[in-house]
Amino acid sequence: ITSSLVVALIPLALVLYTVIQHGGRDLSYAFLTKLPQVPTIGQQASIGGIGNAILGTLIVAAMAAIGAIPLSMMLGLYLVEMQTRLANALRAAVEILSGVPSILLGVLAYIFIVLPQHHFSAFAASAALAILMTPVITKSVETALRGVPTTVIEAGLALGARQWTVARRVVLPAARPGIVTGTLLALARAMGETAPLLLIIGATYSSSWDTNPFKAMSALPTLAYYYSSSSYPSQHEAAWGVALVLVILVLILNLTSRFISARLTRRAQG
Repeated sequence: ITSSLVVALIPLALVLYTVIQHGGRDLSYAFLTKLPQVPTIGQQASIGGIGNAILGTLIVAAMAAIGAIPLSMMLGLYLVEMQTRLANALRAAVEILSGVPSILLGVLAYIFIVLPQHHFSAFAASAALAILMTPVITKSVETALRGVPTTVIEAGLALGARQWTVARRVVLPAARPGIVTGTLLALARAMGETAPLLLIIGATYSSSWDTNPFKAMSALPTLAYYYSSSSYPSQHEAAWGVALVLVILVLILNLTSRFISARLTRRAQG
């Protein structure tokens, strides 16, 4: 088992080392806060910053979370509490949706949101990411709820509380660590998705502060793709810096999920 763990960590270590080695020199306050600039022939090194891409990524992720978390919570709770044909069908749908390639979700958002609106938008991107997050969070919620001891649920019912009251006041608080962890991990995965955004967010490169969610918006994954295929050497090198910032954001979310889960678990046990 230890050998398998080491073998699995080798590619991760190589990726992190390469990204840090090439992108570490780009990190600066200006790089994180200023707007991108198109380099000129006489000023190849001037690329500006990626502040609008960071803001766009956070906006899209926040909108996706707002749409996915409530729906996933209700779905997970329904799958645990109800043993009906509808619950079995929903469980199968969640399993199938979790294996759908993310590019297909981008095509779905393009057909049903972008084409009727006649323009690209961050809202379409957040809708695709919300669909991507929903099965992951739902399965996390269901697993966390099923991990609550049956005796705790029976104690609540024995006191005369209704099933929904027990689920809301007893089961959900007990399963909170697992729910929070699954939610943040799903959000971290959504932030790194590139394929859906390339189809529907519209702005692979932007030199303005785009904050309207119903318009095209820049994001870190699409900016990294644009820079990596740029003909300017300075932008091509800056793609590593964009990738490093995205890795750091995802790492922060992962560490935050672990910290919150451990703290909630200790509080529940205490």
